[in-house]
Amino acid sequence: MEYRLVGKTGLQVSCLALGTDNFADPTPEKEAAAILEKSIDMGINLVDTGDVYADGEGEKIIGRTLKKSKKRDSVLIATKVDHGKRRPGFSIDDPSLFGPNDHGHTRLNIIRACENSLKRLQTDYIDIYQLHRPSPEIHFDEILGAMTDLVRQGKVRYIGCSTHPSWMVMESIMYSELKGYSRVVFEQPPYNLLDRRIENELIPLSQKHGIGLITWAPMGMGVLAGRYKSFDDFPENSRASLRGGFYADRVTEKGIEVGIIFSKLAQEIGLTAAQLAILWVKDQEGITAPLIGPRTLTHLENLLPVADMKLSNDIRIECDKLVPPGSVIANFHNTAEWMKSEIDWGIK
Repeated sequence: MEYRLVGKTGLQVSCLALGTDNFADPTPEKEAAAILEKSIDMGINLVDTGDVYADGEGEKIIGRTLKKSKKRDSVLIATKVDHGKRRPGFSIDDPSLFGPNDHGHTRLNIIRACENSLKRLQTDYIDIYQLHRPSPEIHFDEILGAMTDLVRQGKVRYIGCSTHPSWMVMESIMYSELKGYSRVVFEQPPYNLLDRRIENELIPLSQKHGIGLITWAPMGMGVLAGRYKSFDDFPENSRASLRGGFYADRVTEKGIEVGIIFSKLAQEIGLTAAQLAILWVKDQEGITAPLIGPRTLTHLENLLPVADMKLSNDIRIECDKLVPPGSVIANFHNTAEWMKSEIDWGIK
């Protein structure tokens, strides 16, 4: 397993990181635990989760598994404070169910969410604590002040953010340097061959200012694996079918066309389409590690060999022909209100 430095820190993470959004939704706990333990045994040392994953059940599974296996010190736990719901059982999609202080990255919610995540994870500290989506209405003085206090209290080791625009990442760096707040060490954006927009600003920014990039959706939600044949008829047990909404909106006609060609390209070089999709992200300039989110133990075992592979320049060029650098044919930023819509980009 290759390990890479995160930005300007001395922190080293595996070139593949484990995403756990499937834990408990739909992956049952027994298989989720097996996936986590197998990942650790094979050298993956970054486990990513969030306080809203399966309404907190994802964190609980990780906590129970690590406590039982006594492998807490073998991994870096990265979790998130969501900008939405805060109280268990409340739906982020129904504002009528929570009060005015139950959402947003306020000092109140950041500290409260951290305490709750620590309990669910059964740990004394979180290695990397991330802001899940921006809260533009809340000033960075309040956000970074709260995060810095958590670091000074020993409850958090490093801080980061997820799906933030480049200008906001830069603004956070400015406030940290001016006022002595803890500095974000990495951003976690969506990135795959179908949505390459972070190449325009975020990757150059991260390279210049020492920010690690741990990216999500490297397989384009299965579109790049050739799983979808129609953008309005989803396969059983796919995310688009199980969750609908913005997941379904990421499946586009252009994306499916590219996914079919991409699958054939992978077959020609002796890889599965899923392996090639992960490999493409892993070996792109400026990327620290892609998050792999296996639904089953078999999926994990299929992806693990990618850690020892290298993307050839010939295949890189073929991929660029399918979707040019910096462009987009399926919107994986569609949960980010700051990003232009599918219509603006002409992909809907």
